[in-house]
Amino acid sequence: LSLSLSLSLSLSLSLSRIVSLVSPAPHPTPPLSKMANPTLNRKNTLSALLWENVQAMNDESGFDVVIVCCGTQTQADYWQSRLEMGKGVVLGEGSQPLAVCEDWDGGAGNALGTLYAFQKARKLALELGNGDILAKLQEGSISVGMYHTAGKGTRLAPLPGSENNNKPGVKLPASIDIGGRPRAITILEAVVKQTSVYAEFRKGRLSVFWGDQVFIPSVPIPYEPNYHIDILCKLGPMPTAEEWEEGGLDKYGLIAVNPLGQAAQVDKVDFDTATELLQDLGEIDMVGTSLGSFSVSSLMLDVLLEEFKDNLAKKSGKFDTDPHLWMPMTLPEAGYEHIMSRKISPHRARAHYSRIQAMMDNLKARDPECMDRLFGAVNVGKDSIWWDYGQLKLYYRNMMLLRDDTEEASLARSFLGMPGRTHGSELFGTSMDGRSVVQGCSLGAGRVSNSVLCNVHAAEIDADGCILVNITAKKITARPGSLVYNVVDDTTEGIIADENVALAGVWREDGSDVKMKAYTSIDTGKLWEQREFDNPHTFKEVYDMNRETDVAAIERRRLTRQHAAQREVLSSVETKTRDDSVQSVILRSIPSFLLGGAVGALAFMYMRRK
Repeated sequence: LSLSLSLSLSLSLSLSRIVSLVSPAPHPTPPLSKMANPTLNRKNTLSALLWENVQAMNDESGFDVVIVCCGTQTQADYWQSRLEMGKGVVLGEGSQPLAVCEDWDGGAGNALGTLYAFQKARKLALELGNGDILAKLQEGSISVGMYHTAGKGTRLAPLPGSENNNKPGVKLPASIDIGGRPRAITILEAVVKQTSVYAEFRKGRLSVFWGDQVFIPSVPIPYEPNYHIDILCKLGPMPTAEEWEEGGLDKYGLIAVNPLGQAAQVDKVDFDTATELLQDLGEIDMVGTSLGSFSVSSLMLDVLLEEFKDNLAKKSGKFDTDPHLWMPMTLPEAGYEHIMSRKISPHRARAHYSRIQAMMDNLKARDPECMDRLFGAVNVGKDSIWWDYGQLKLYYRNMMLLRDDTEEASLARSFLGMPGRTHGSELFGTSMDGRSVVQGCSLGAGRVSNSVLCNVHAAEIDADGCILVNITAKKITARPGSLVYNVVDDTTEGIIADENVALAGVWREDGSDVKMKAYTSIDTGKLWEQREFDNPHTFKEVYDMNRETDVAAIERRRLTRQHAAQREVLSSVETKTRDDSVQSVILRSIPSFLLGGAVGALAFMYMRRK
């Protein structure tokens, strides 16, 4: 009986563990380019283009140099290390990451901020022994991608505070291999991966992107960069006055393109005003909203650096690309003054316009034909897919999209490198429905329904219509609409997230943490300085507390505590599984034992009678 119990228990535990492994062990995570797409009907041209573009993003290639502009030096140090470890996964194998901080009082604006970040990155590359990136751009031997990440993330609170103000480090519910270990992919890494498809066509150019939005073009990506400046936009046919009003185009920065491909920019104007301002462009063929992301030739970059060298040396002024560069370059003086009159005096508008025109004379001296190829548009297609993670409600919506059976959801799962809805996970008795997404999790008893989970470890779980990212607890109860992020809980009652509540752990350098709450459906930027939801601090106070923290050091402490808690949870789950298996084996053995005893007794009685 002992031998039978031992063999049965061993076999039961082995089978239990084999069955519970829903997919291969999470070490190592397969390279993103090797993960197969789901089989879908791709006869439709639009569908085929979207899938082709996602596949291109999954290829292990990218910009030769990747510059990340951060808010603090500790954030820059964090990204320098993280991106070095991400080579061959997020960056190309031979890419050079250069992370710098924008130490400019009051902010430089995205125009001066771009030039300042490039200047600092150029110096860093020289210090690292990687040569002069400006000279290499001028030779046309490299492509450079820059990512702006600075900003408080007020509308995404409390998640940036949970990452100690490292807003681009907010995680998405999918795993990638970083330094030989599976880690949740960050928003910035997703953006770097997505925009890498432009690198091949932009040798000798600086490309600039924003670090909180991912888009999948609905048109072919390859193009010939013929303009000194080109800007990404969603183009469509020139609308009528009625269509302009119905589409709310007066609320956006717009790019207008003539039949020759030459473009100009206007900002938040009605149809009649736009038509008047764009007369110099001639016939308008297409119009669309600007995505803000742009690229410039090495010559244009050199001209800009020369023009603004005094601002850069003194770290003075605050200029943005749309109002301070693109519009005074492409609009007549009267039109520019009209648009800027809402923000600055006519005198200042005329003075700045004159400055930019003088800069343009410098460009003309170096390229006499520059005005024919000054400003162009790169169309991403009016049917392109756009996932914005810059607001809490948009983060929630675009993460819950992963549950759906739509083509957009399938594209999102493929882009994030998910080989299936469930991957790298062990479910010890947890039931899971067909809509949920579970990545890199270990779960004991309970259920997961209509939810998205990544790196969640719990002995008991009841997750319904929620998002859980980087969570370890003995027990988790998460109601519909809830979001739990970066929380380690060792209490008996565990984590309880009520409906529509966002709960995030904010970690400190001493290893302690506090919990911050919000609602997933509201604009947290409007509550930035208010103490709501019984929080111990306002979101602004959390931001101020995190201002000088060492992001990498806190992440190491958090991971250490998280791994210790995971081992404890896994041990308790395996102990319970073993106890349940022993009980099951004993119960299954009782009938055999009783039958064997009865047969033995009958045999004994028979022998005595003989």
